[in-house]
Amino acid sequence: MEHDLPSVKSWKSLVKRRNNPQDGGKSSWKMKPVMALMCTVLLIFWYKTTNFQYEQTEMEETDYPFEMAKESEPVSEKLKGLPYGIIQPRSDLELKPLWSSNTLRSKGGELTNRNLLAIPVGLKQKDNVDALVQKFLPANFTVILFHYDGNMDQWWDLEWSSKAIHIVAHNQTKWWFAKRFLHPDIVSIYDYVFLWDEDLGVENFNPQKYLRIVKSAGLEISQPALHPNSTEVHHRITVRSRTKIFHRRVYDSRGNMKCSNASEGPPCTGFVEGMAPVFSRSAWFCTWNLIQNDLVHGWGMDMKLGYCAQGDRSKKVGIVDSEYIFHQGIQTLGGSGYPDKKNSARNGVNRRRGSPTFDSRTEIRRQSTWELQTFKERWNRAVEEDKNWVDRSSSTRNRIGNNRRFKRSSMISSLLQRQAEETTK
Repeated sequence: MEHDLPSVKSWKSLVKRRNNPQDGGKSSWKMKPVMALMCTVLLIFWYKTTNFQYEQTEMEETDYPFEMAKESEPVSEKLKGLPYGIIQPRSDLELKPLWSSNTLRSKGGELTNRNLLAIPVGLKQKDNVDALVQKFLPANFTVILFHYDGNMDQWWDLEWSSKAIHIVAHNQTKWWFAKRFLHPDIVSIYDYVFLWDEDLGVENFNPQKYLRIVKSAGLEISQPALHPNSTEVHHRITVRSRTKIFHRRVYDSRGNMKCSNASEGPPCTGFVEGMAPVFSRSAWFCTWNLIQNDLVHGWGMDMKLGYCAQGDRSKKVGIVDSEYIFHQGIQTLGGSGYPDKKNSARNGVNRRRGSPTFDSRTEIRRQSTWELQTFKERWNRAVEEDKNWVDRSSSTRNRIGNNRRFKRSSMISSLLQRQAEETTK
């Protein structure tokens, strides 16, 4: 070919000419086009290889958005045997019929329910759960019930029960169920996840109105306000304000916790309780990863949920006042701690013999207290070990800004002092 690279003889002749001082200038000019061509070819090859690797990485990250960085590589390797178009990395909690008409088949996989209601339930709260669920069904919610007492068969008499999903695990908590059955890959089709307790009165609550307020206010994590007469109110920020549609902070000078305009963290702002939280899709993805697999009572998490608000927690977390609930504070998981009539005589015999009676509620509180301490230790250790983590809470940003301003003012004052000393000399 006319454009082939020079042969071995031509290379030798070029070397000889280069050694000849008379032909040195000519040989160097002849070598430059060849070297430029080789460099160009190598650069093009390097660019195409690097660009291909980058595109492959971007495709993997898009295909598996819910996989952690360390886990995504082995997952992609395991899927190499499948054609790309057949892979479906996510699922949902929608019930499917065993057969369908041609009309339903033509609609395909259209999703009617865009939000999810998940409740841990026991038979003692059946009537209250019935009233609660019937508030949500007209708003096209998918309902999932976590039966912690093992009594599932006695719920089938409710008209809506066959439309709900039932999961049974004896004496397990809400957070245990959520960690195992509400994985982000499963619930990512839902706009909002309502993870509620069973003892909530909803006479003054409308899910559709609630969601309209949440969306307009830009709240990623929220809860309905509590009626002031609720049995259990742990933090003032959750109490309903009659003059507001929603609020993001509370002002309170009573007790040890003072809440004012200077307060920038929970429970004064950026805070919801664990009884009735509502999460956006992105917030739930973060929250699910925050739930500790072995710490089932969830104590301490409410103080950290603001980190999952996808931004400033003082703006992205709020309490909705116009749609509020009544917290009855009925503790049924693990028993009430009081002996029933059937066993009262036997318990009386045990007390007379001096053997102590077992109080399940006391043991649950001890376990919860231990889990709270464990969670705090894990958080502090994780913050200390992760050198790349940045605390994006508003209070921390202000503290960093104040430190920078202090250092800057100190530097300026030292420079002025040094200049004054030089002037006096």
